[in-house]
Amino acid sequence: MLLNALLLVLGSQGVWTRKSEPALDEADSGFFRGSDQYDFAVEVPAAGMECFWHFAHQSGSFYLTYMVQWVTGMASDPRLFVTVSSPQGALVASKNEAVGQMTFQTEVTGFYRLCLGNHNNQFGGVRVFVNFGVIYEGFEDSKREEEEGEMVLNSTVAGIEESVQKLQNQIFHMWRHYNFARMRKGKDHHLLLSNSNYVTWWSATQSLVILLSGYLQLRVLKRLFRTDSSRPRC
Repeated sequence: MLLNALLLVLGSQGVWTRKSEPALDEADSGFFRGSDQYDFAVEVPAAGMECFWHFAHQSGSFYLTYMVQWVTGMASDPRLFVTVSSPQGALVASKNEAVGQMTFQTEVTGFYRLCLGNHNNQFGGVRVFVNFGVIYEGFEDSKREEEEGEMVLNSTVAGIEESVQKLQNQIFHMWRHYNFARMRKGKDHHLLLSNSNYVTWWSATQSLVILLSGYLQLRVLKRLFRTDSSRPRC
């Protein structure tokens, strides 16, 4: 009830909040422990804010990567004010840039709040690509140690499991770098489209101005050489 009331208060102030996971009881929270990530694009209106709630357990590695792809309306500042708050409401990290990356260790279990604020533009929105999530690099190792206490595993199998775990972590970080490169590629693509539209409309405007000025010059020259047919010529 308290969380729903908080969401209603934030919604009445023009702040949209979204949860990436449902509310969990303490008895059920262990079933959701694992690496997860989200990536999507969202539009933040003029002088507005978009907030997301993401559940994370303690001792996790939380990361957030964002990139402003384009601005709309009369927006001229591509910077975005991004904040991450702990479940207690304390500010964990913040940035006021067009492109940013944040990484920190989660010290408290609960919902972490991510907010994207377009406070730098009062008359235009921005479209931003967001990628965030949490990874528990040490959880699988501790779980394997507990299982080894109950039964003796073959050394070859244990070595294979360790190699697979390292490979999974490396693939995960490679995916993060690839996702960031995909963000930059999308931003460059939209920039090229914007420049192409600008050149097309500016060229069309210049052509229209040239034709109009030529027509006006022709009209002026014809008036200079115009003669009165009623008057006799010399």
